[in-house]
Amino acid sequence: MRRTPVFTLTDEAELRRLIEQNPWITLVSHTSKGLVASHYAVLLDDTRDELAIVGHVGRPDERLHELGEHEVMVIVQGPHGYISPSWYDADPAVPTWNFTSAHLSGVPEVLDADENLRVLDRLVEHFEQHVDAPRLMRGTAADSAYADAISAGTVGFRLVPTRIEAKSKMSQNKPEETVDRIISELEGDGPYASEALAAEMRRVRGEK
Repeated sequence: MRRTPVFTLTDEAELRRLIEQNPWITLVSHTSKGLVASHYAVLLDDTRDELAIVGHVGRPDERLHELGEHEVMVIVQGPHGYISPSWYDADPAVPTWNFTSAHLSGVPEVLDADENLRVLDRLVEHFEQHVDAPRLMRGTAADSAYADAISAGTVGFRLVPTRIEAKSKMSQNKPEETVDRIISELEGDGPYASEALAAEMRRVRGEK
């Protein structure tokens, strides 16, 4: 990831927020057979004081990624979108893309079956809590038995990153009046409107 100091994201609280609000990640491994990429949901690991994530892969992805044998990279992508130079002033300008993204790298720990099951249980509860009639892994005896059986097709992992590269590029290098116009366009009804990106720009600027 290109390093631009004004956009560098190092605050751990903000990194945790990015992961929590954008749990669908890309897992990339440089294996003995080349690059492998997969996509899974993860959670922040609330059993650790340091920043860590837990998740799972479906078999045979653990073999394809050679999970636990070498470093992997987890890519977390937050709000992003196209920024037109027509939203700037009259000076010459080019288009850009605003985004928030983090790369978490390290050697993952492969979880045993019991801990994998606990992580799966947490994962289901985390997302199901927002629906009207949650279907939890242990909600009924039948659900519990099914979860126990199907979990054998997954392999859990924990990643405590040893290297983090993250950026929050939200037009911090532009004048305030330009940022105002960009946010206004993003909150409008044009082809590149994005309420999520506008809200993120407001947060980065310190607005409530």
